[in-house]
Amino acid sequence: MKPEIHPDYHEVTVVCACGATFKTGTTKNVETMKVDICNKCHPFFTGKQKLVDTGGRVEKFNKKYKL
Repeated sequence: MKPEIHPDYHEVTVVCACGATFKTGTTKNVETMKVDICNKCHPFFTGKQKLVDTGGRVEKFNKKYKL
């Protein structure tokens, strides 16, 4: 690698909204990173799906297609 052309790569702690923490590498100039979702709370990994009904969209769909 050529010297002085690459950004500084260091270790940071990632904190999820669910409370899980883990360490990863980054080039950002921060000590901790906050994320909304991680592999501990993501529906794909947990097998639990959350259905968020914003403004009655599910009922509107069911009404439209008579389900």
